[in-house]
Amino acid sequence: MAEPMIDTGAGPVALRTSPLAHLEERMRAAGVTGARGVALAEWPFITMVNLRVDPASEAADRIGKTLGAPLPQQCGSTTASGPHTVVWLGPDEWLVLSQADGTAVAAELRQALAGDPGSVVDVSANRTTLELSGPAARQVLEKGCPLDLHPRAFGPGRAVSTTVGPVPVLLWQTDGRPTYRLFPRSSFAGHLAHWLIDAMSEYRGPEVP
Repeated sequence: MAEPMIDTGAGPVALRTSPLAHLEERMRAAGVTGARGVALAEWPFITMVNLRVDPASEAADRIGKTLGAPLPQQCGSTTASGPHTVVWLGPDEWLVLSQADGTAVAAELRQALAGDPGSVVDVSANRTTLELSGPAARQVLEKGCPLDLHPRAFGPGRAVSTTVGPVPVLLWQTDGRPTYRLFPRSSFAGHLAHWLIDAMSEYRGPEVP
């Protein structure tokens, strides 16, 4: 999924404040360059739509066609097409991440559901997005994530629910750099950002043999 578009015009959208706006400078200052480099940033206001439907139903097929990609069928898997990425959350539950307008995405998915059993809920305000990237990004996460993040077990396109530090997150690896996107609840985002800033601090110094 490419970098999201942020509305800078007049109106309520332009007046929104992201959960981590007050930490923007601290996150930027925490970045490290070089062979042990790691960077942290917030990507606010990404559209997120929670979807529940029987994966074997005709409605699921219609939704897949609307999104341009079939719904992923296995834990940890994702599918993507155009502005949309779909993340598996459970046997009949997915999170649609999109650059498109949340109201429009939800409306299109409800139309595809066509009254069949299921639900479509715009949950964009429920979470924010943190991006952690760079050569040392995996090592930073490994300080507080119980998952095996080695490339043999977790690589680009994988996304699962887990914890980082004490905070529940949806963790998605987007590329092999590596780059990770973390989706915490908005109310926990500050706590997670502080934890990551602290975990990044050791990479400013020389590696201990």
